[in-house]
Amino acid sequence: MTVNDDSFTNWKNREEIAESMIPIIGKLHRERDVTVLLHSRSLVNKSVVSILKTHRFARQIAGEELSVTETLPFLQALTSLDLGPSQIDIGMLAATYKGDDQGLSVEDFTARAVAGATGANKIEHGEGRDVVLYGFGRIGRLVARLLIEKSGSGNGLRLRAIVVRGGGDRDIVKRASLLRRDSIHGQFQGTITVDEANSAIIANGNTVKVIYADDPTEVDYTGYGIKDAILIDNTGKWRDREGLSKHLRPGIDKVVLTAPGKGDVPNIVHGVNHDMAKPDEQILSCASCTTNAIVPPLKAMDDEYGVLRGHVETVHSFTNDQNLLDNYHKSERRGRSAPLNMVITETGAASAVAKALPDLRARITGSSIRVPVPDVSIAILNLQLAREVTREEVLDYLRDVSLTSPMRRQIDFISAPDAVSSDFIGSRHASIVDAGALKAEGDNAILYLWYDNEFGYSCQVIRVVQHVSGVEYPTYPAPAA
Repeated sequence: MTVNDDSFTNWKNREEIAESMIPIIGKLHRERDVTVLLHSRSLVNKSVVSILKTHRFARQIAGEELSVTETLPFLQALTSLDLGPSQIDIGMLAATYKGDDQGLSVEDFTARAVAGATGANKIEHGEGRDVVLYGFGRIGRLVARLLIEKSGSGNGLRLRAIVVRGGGDRDIVKRASLLRRDSIHGQFQGTITVDEANSAIIANGNTVKVIYADDPTEVDYTGYGIKDAILIDNTGKWRDREGLSKHLRPGIDKVVLTAPGKGDVPNIVHGVNHDMAKPDEQILSCASCTTNAIVPPLKAMDDEYGVLRGHVETVHSFTNDQNLLDNYHKSERRGRSAPLNMVITETGAASAVAKALPDLRARITGSSIRVPVPDVSIAILNLQLAREVTREEVLDYLRDVSLTSPMRRQIDFISAPDAVSSDFIGSRHASIVDAGALKAEGDNAILYLWYDNEFGYSCQVIRVVQHVSGVEYPTYPAPAA
């Protein structure tokens, strides 16, 4: 047998193992509300090849490929446990088991590692929480996809309605089509049908009412059977407490804004300050995509090295706020053609850092350049540190943060030398550290942080909504503090 034959046989064997994992992952998700992760990446509803690629990607982070032969025993061990709703990272289980010196079997080690999700400790299934989307643009449709994707167990967030301004002929059909097909993010994973008579979109069995209204005060949500709902405003039309309070109509309990909040509206970056959201807070903001990209790594660097001052320069994809061709715009430069120009503009991300990291004493400044790509941006974070560092030290630290810290769902790490922006379309992390581009010398460090300013940000929005709704399930093994 040749080397090529050996490689192919090995691939086929791993394919077979990955195939055997799919029904186990699906059953845990549907019946027990358990999401199986691999280094913070969900394996729910993934194909055989996707599961294998996710295992291989671990090589980019940990330095060696993770094999399905290593993780399968931990997945099988989960099936014999009395699990409650949770997220369980089998990649972390496999990694920590390697370093364990207690001589435990895989079954016993797994039972100990996830003990908080079993037996008397487990969270009981709740009734779920109603969600309403106010607006159905780029972020609204991606949030809708995520909500529908996560509805498989039937015990979490439930997308009940979408509110849009009254449209023209076949409005609901056109909106369903935009949900079904996306030029950047691809096809919707599932089936979508339209019930025009009842003004509803049915996506993967979820009936979502489409409500037409020109103003929040026009809607009584209880008339649609909606109660205690979280409303996600992705229009950006109202950003202060007074304006967002208009959404607090019958049937709505909380309002979450997908833009930086103004005044006393709390700006929440999940993974950093989501615990500051008070249980009785009815109005809060998820800040901006750029704020979500820079705050987690900024906190990580300040925690370890101390940050004295910093500047962030964002190279940002163009957005719907800009013009396709030169035309009037209220902003000076944004009226120039977005697909044809690099456009210098402002960013509020630097000033928003103070809201998310009130204990950070460093002064952070920022600016932005919009460039002719439709999605994925990069933030260049230039920091003066409180002590001298080496490049290798910073890389090792950030790699470890991405794998084991409480911010591992926010911070990703990639060492691929040929990575470019389109490689990060669909990333669920708020920020991806580019190891090859990172610079560190003396007391200065420059981090290059990729982020999918549409999908990655939408994932952060969902995490905030899960947290404030009480359906954010714990992750095991617990990340290091």
